[in-house]
Amino acid sequence: MAIDKIIDRAATISVSSTDVSDDANTSTGALDLPAGTTAQRPSSPTSGNIRYNTDIESTEIYDGTVWGKVSPLTPTITSITGTIYAATSTTLTLAGTNFLSANLVIGFTPSGGSETTVTVNPTSDTSATVAVPSAIYGESAGTVIAITATNTDNRTSGAVNKTVLGLPTGGTIVSSGGYRYHTFVSSQDFVVPTNVTLNTEYIIIAGGGGGSGYGGGGGAGGYITNDGGTAVSISSGTYPVVIGAGGAGGVGGQGVQGSASSWNSLTTVGGGSGATATGTGGSGGSGGGGGYDNAPGGSGTSGQGNNGGSGAKNDSNLTYVGGGGGGKGSAGTNASGNTGGNGGAGFQNSTWATATSTGENGYYASGGGGGCAGYGSYGTQYPGTSSDGGGGTGSQSGNGSYDGQANTGGGGGGTGYHGTAGAQTGGVGGSGLVIIRYQL
Repeated sequence: MAIDKIIDRAATISVSSTDVSDDANTSTGALDLPAGTTAQRPSSPTSGNIRYNTDIESTEIYDGTVWGKVSPLTPTITSITGTIYAATSTTLTLAGTNFLSANLVIGFTPSGGSETTVTVNPTSDTSATVAVPSAIYGESAGTVIAITATNTDNRTSGAVNKTVLGLPTGGTIVSSGGYRYHTFVSSQDFVVPTNVTLNTEYIIIAGGGGGSGYGGGGGAGGYITNDGGTAVSISSGTYPVVIGAGGAGGVGGQGVQGSASSWNSLTTVGGGSGATATGTGGSGGSGGGGGYDNAPGGSGTSGQGNNGGSGAKNDSNLTYVGGGGGGKGSAGTNASGNTGGNGGAGFQNSTWATATSTGENGYYASGGGGGCAGYGSYGTQYPGTSSDGGGGTGSQSGNGSYDGQANTGGGGGGTGYHGTAGAQTGGVGGSGLVIIRYQL
């Protein structure tokens, strides 16, 4: 064999980069890549390593930090709907692109803090919903949270910032059925923090009217609500809440009108007073019952209540009975024969009452029953009753009186003059109430 045919195995062959990377390749075959599972990836890869991943059935490349698909899709977050409130769990909806179909990792990073992640399955490639984790809603109001999305291509979106907002304060606060309720039984402020806007519903009830010491039952306090109607939008600020007191019962005569309740420029009228013997029931949110001398009941305010019933007397058999005070649900009934008028029905808000532990069996603002003169020389007579909603039952003279229930706006019950004991005092009207609710 000729010496020039012998290959020197120790020789070095020089190949330039253009010999392998820049020349045109006209082959119609294939380049054989290393293949294996995710677990079989090299333990110490370097930037530019390429392989076929049999788990994800895709070619992947190492970028110096993580493995990703060749031509991986990078997610974007275009908007985030929803709010992060301090100390309250809420849900956010992310809109964007390239969320892919599963295992989207949402990252929450507080300013100056460490990241918390939640893995969700996107609703679609462009939408995903995530519950804010407790570590994030546990941050104080004003903390800025950077939110990112990492898809299964191991690519991460840019961050979108959300600021943790404070919650409104005022009254007794409970959460029930997706709503947050603020119940006010005394006058104080409802405070909405900076950057918070709420769509609110409300119940506002004035104080009930006082029952007469000589006849008519007190009318219920005026009642308004937008429950089931159009919500009222309010923004950051301080909104005073005024709770009306119930009117005093009359001492041997006319009761006292209840006081108004108000919030956010919405005002209700205090319940009308129960009338004395010959008097007309007082006008109010609902009208007071009329006096014994066949006197008419007072007028209610449109949209807030109903009229009171009239009183009745029969001198021949000495029967003297007062009319029932009006309620939000119906007018007070007229006295008849020897029976006082019943207080008008209240209005039912079972969901609100249950959530806030207020009202009477789910009702508010019923009228007080009419009183009657009593026994003995005054004949056998019967006082008017009251229905659910806080109104006081009427009473017979000498048997005391029945007040309206606190924080229902119920009217006080009427009573009657007693021949031996003298002047009697009618029932006090129930104080008012304001409840505000909203969804977060």
